Amino acid sequence: MQALQFVESVPRYAATKAAGMLSSTAFWSRAACLQLNDIRQLPLPDADWLRVDTRYGGICGTDISTVLLQSSLALEPYTSMPFTLGHENVGRISRNNDDGHGFEPQQRVVINPLLACEQRGFAADPCSMCSSGRPNLCARFRVGTLSPGMLTGFCRDTGGSWSPQFLAHRSQVIPLPDHVSDEAAVIAEPFGIALHAVLRHPPADDETILIMGSGVMGLVTLAAIRAIGCTSRILMTARHPYQVEMAKQLGADEVIRPERGVGFYRQIADRVNAEVIKPVLGKHIVQGGVDRVYECVGSNSTLDDALRLIRPGGMLVLVGIPKMPSDVDWTPIWFHEVDVQGSFGYGVHELAGRSVDTMQLAVDLMAEGRVDLAPLVTHRFRLDDYANAFATATSRGRNNVIRAVFEFDQP
Repeated sequence: MQALQFVESVPRYAATKAAGMLSSTAFWSRAACLQLNDIRQLPLPDADWLRVDTRYGGICGTDISTVLLQSSLALEPYTSMPFTLGHENVGRISRNNDDGHGFEPQQRVVINPLLACEQRGFAADPCSMCSSGRPNLCARFRVGTLSPGMLTGFCRDTGGSWSPQFLAHRSQVIPLPDHVSDEAAVIAEPFGIALHAVLRHPPADDETILIMGSGVMGLVTLAAIRAIGCTSRILMTARHPYQVEMAKQLGADEVIRPERGVGFYRQIADRVNAEVIKPVLGKHIVQGGVDRVYECVGSNSTLDDALRLIRPGGMLVLVGIPKMPSDVDWTPIWFHEVDVQGSFGYGVHELAGRSVDTMQLAVDLMAEGRVDLAPLVTHRFRLDDYANAFATATSRGRNNVIRAVFEFDQP
């Protein structure tokens, strides 16, 4: 079978970095670190694993950063190459399993892609983070019965959803109700991330929130806040009309198309009765500001703006993954005592009297009809059309892309 893999090659990396300065197509050329390879069926690591036939593999921002060689090199030790990309997923339990572990052949599932203690053979002796319900912070992402890798899609032993089949530990598998569509289910993974980011410190109903960015992570963060019943006032930024419409459908109180420069600061200040202040030198800052910002873009400029738009004592939640930020003024963190909350992956939280993993919660909320995220899947591509897929996904505004996915026929 074929798989889109990231291969380890310093010459390829250096050459692609240089060529990519002239044309983004270099990042998915035949000379790039991304390669469409013919691979053999992966062996099961042990008896607790099974095979999943892929229906959709999402093309998320983290994947695109990997393809564009923009990811922090600090994450490289937590991968094992060549790895088959793709952690957003939906598929069916393969018929080719000796033990289905209670799952039926062809049963529709998503998997929680974390590869923590339980998946690595340490179920009887988990690390302190896993035993406290925080497997996203596992201390053993590099050791155990698997090669290094935080997630399915970054570990060479498990494969990923950018191929017709990948492997899953029985503990990762989440069955899907029939009425949750494949299109909705492939968004369960980013929705689970957003639920974790929101539930770590849930917003109060009387807060004014700013969500920066109306890509998938911004939209599912909005959906997460509304799905847990929070009635906060939510302002949201969007650059394109199709994003504005989707944000309104998911429950934003007001969607703002940001003006350039100080105009954006005034747009926010006017809505919260705050003041825009201009130093003699340097950028403006808002005195007052919103109670909380969910930064869902991860760029230098949006991170810098976010810090300038939060009221003293407010909170910044990093949902988008900053690459290697520069030109960000951190002064508001200490001067305004802004709390900065990082967020990675999924977690176990208390909600409505029960303790639940946010990936399972994502599926439950979909099944209950609390949210419909199927419309976020806007583009589908065959795996061998990956060059067109990346050209489209990296030009979202021109192509009205929310989420593009790779689509597979199932046996």
